[in-house]
Amino acid sequence: MTPQTTKSTYWQGVRAGAPFILVLVPFALLFGVVATEAGFTVIETFAYSALVVAGAAQFTAVQLLSEHAPTLIIIATALAVNLRMAMYSASLTPHLGRAPLGKRALVAYLMVDQAYASAILEYERHPEWTVPQKLAFYFGAVTPLFPLWLTFTVVGAMVGNAIPPEFALDFAVPITFLAMIAPMLRTGAHVVAALVSITVSLALAFVPYSMGLLVAGAAGMIAGAQVELWMVRRGAVT
Repeated sequence: MTPQTTKSTYWQGVRAGAPFILVLVPFALLFGVVATEAGFTVIETFAYSALVVAGAAQFTAVQLLSEHAPTLIIIATALAVNLRMAMYSASLTPHLGRAPLGKRALVAYLMVDQAYASAILEYERHPEWTVPQKLAFYFGAVTPLFPLWLTFTVVGAMVGNAIPPEFALDFAVPITFLAMIAPMLRTGAHVVAALVSITVSLALAFVPYSMGLLVAGAAGMIAGAQVELWMVRRGAVT
C-alpha cells in the first residue's frame, strides 16, 4: 500500500462527511444559542463542545440544567444518551482494533455520529481495506465536521437571540439523525428497534426530565435484540 492509496481514501472520507455540513452548521448554531440561554458563557460553551463532542448529550444536559434537574439525573441521562458511542466502538473494533493506541484514542475522541455512519458503511463495502486506509477514511470524514462544530457553536453563543426565529434552526436535530439512521436500517431487527424506541419515547413524553428517553432506548435495544435472536433461531431451524 502506497501513501497515495491512503491519501485517496482520506479524500473519500472527506467527500462522505461533507454533506452532513448542511445540517451540522445549524445544529451547532442552535446548541450555542441554547447553551447561552441556559447561562453558559461563550468560553464555557466552546469548552463544553470541545471536551464532550457529543451533540445529542450536550443538548440533553443543557436542557436538564435549564430545568434545574438534580445533578445525578443530568449525569445519568447524558451518559445514557451517549451509550450509543459504546456500541459504535464495539462495531468499529474489528476494523480499527489493531491500530496504534494513539490513533485509536483520537478516533474515540472524534467519535461523532456522522463520521461513524459514513465509515461503517464504507468498511462493509470495502473489506479489502487495510487498517491505515480505514483510519484515513475515518479521519477524512471527521475533517469537515469537527472544526465546523466548534466554530459554529461559538458563533451561535455569540449571536444568541439575534438569529431570527424564521430560520427554524431546530430542524437540524431530527434531520441530522434521520440522515444517519435511515441508511443503516437494513434488517428487521434494526427497524423494530427504531420503531419501538420512537413509540415508547412518544408515549412517555410526559415523564419529567426526559427520563422517558432512557426507557425508550432500553426498550428499543431489547426489542431489536429479541428480533435478531428470533431470526437467528429461525435460520438455524430452516
